[in-house]
Amino acid sequence: MNNIVKFLVLFFFASAVHAQELLTVEEAVKIALENNFQIRIASNELEIDKAGVNIGNAGMLPKVGATLNNNNSIQNSSQTRADGNLIELDNAKNNSLNYGVVLDWTLFDGFRMFARYDQLKELEKLGEAQLKMAVLTRVSDVMIAYYDLVQQQQQLTALDSTLVISEQRLNLANNRFTIGKSSKLEVLNAKVDLNTDLTTILRQKELFVNTKIRLNEILARDTKADFKVIEEISLGEPLFLPELESLAQNQNPLLQAQIINKNIAQLQLKQVRAGRYPTIVASTGYVFSESESSLGFTTSTNSRGWNYGFSARLNIFDGFMQNQNEKIAKIQIENTDLEIEQQKQTLQSQLGTTYQTYLTNISLIELERSNETIAKENLDITMEKFRIGTIPTIEFRTAQLNYINAIVRYSNAKFQAKLSEISLKEFAGNLMF
Repeated sequence: MNNIVKFLVLFFFASAVHAQELLTVEEAVKIALENNFQIRIASNELEIDKAGVNIGNAGMLPKVGATLNNNNSIQNSSQTRADGNLIELDNAKNNSLNYGVVLDWTLFDGFRMFARYDQLKELEKLGEAQLKMAVLTRVSDVMIAYYDLVQQQQQLTALDSTLVISEQRLNLANNRFTIGKSSKLEVLNAKVDLNTDLTTILRQKELFVNTKIRLNEILARDTKADFKVIEEISLGEPLFLPELESLAQNQNPLLQAQIINKNIAQLQLKQVRAGRYPTIVASTGYVFSESESSLGFTTSTNSRGWNYGFSARLNIFDGFMQNQNEKIAKIQIENTDLEIEQQKQTLQSQLGTTYQTYLTNISLIELERSNETIAKENLDITMEKFRIGTIPTIEFRTAQLNYINAIVRYSNAKFQAKLSEISLKEFAGNLMF
């Protein structure tokens, strides 16, 4: 049974490190930018916002339309004329037909159309900020999942090494038991520890495969696509908090979106205030008119020609709605100011705490690197003493576990430092490879 389990472990591990497509983090990000659904949706939303930025959508252009009116009636009619004669007619038919092309053009609406046009431009900027936010979030997700795979791969390698050591220990215990230098208990302990290591590596392999599936999902490609990742996690150039804070004030997409929302609210107030001014509309058109009547002095008429004119409307009283709408618009601007200040404070807090975590993780990398070296030296010495039978089994196992734990902590320290680096760059709106 142990041989079957070991075969399965080696098979799974070999499938994980088999020569496959090497997927770098740059390539993973590129695939995500091309395929990820959230990014594609945000990109399409931006295209909609861009298409909406035009003077026609702002109401600056005239509206031209074709008109057609056809009215018919059948009535019993009677007319008393000025000379006293009475004329009656049953089922008298009357019809009129009007058709033509008309144009309406708002010449002045209290500058509402200009504020609306500027607002459309701000909505486009908001779409750009939202797209950048979606890109940063997805790139962060890709990089976190990718480097998680790297650290899990390192742990698989370490667990494979400790599995070899546990097998050597079992062989030594069997040999010593055969020649009568140890008891059966030592052999049984070695088998139990070997099985424990086999269970651990199988669980780690399961986690590795599931994380790979998750990364493929983020990349919006076949979740069964197989690949391998790089072997080591490397950090970028050292980061400094003042530079990050400066970048965040200018580039953080969430903060930029709040600022744009304030601009939109201010332009909305301008549109509301336009209600205090008159609205002037020019209209013209070329119209054809025809009418027929069975009763009357004129039985048919025909006309054609231009119609034109102006209309103006000024709101005098609307139940105090103008004042109320302006008050609401001002409160909305005040709220956007508060949201900007809140976002700045949140961003500063996130940068501060994450940067402190970043510094701690950088320090832990050096500490855990040293611990790994010490644990390896201790394991080598303990292994030699175990070969000659000068130390008990439990002391050997302790040294073995200390070594594997040191490797795991060192790998995790590098991973955590990379996570802090990714988060800091994401907050700063400057997430690069």
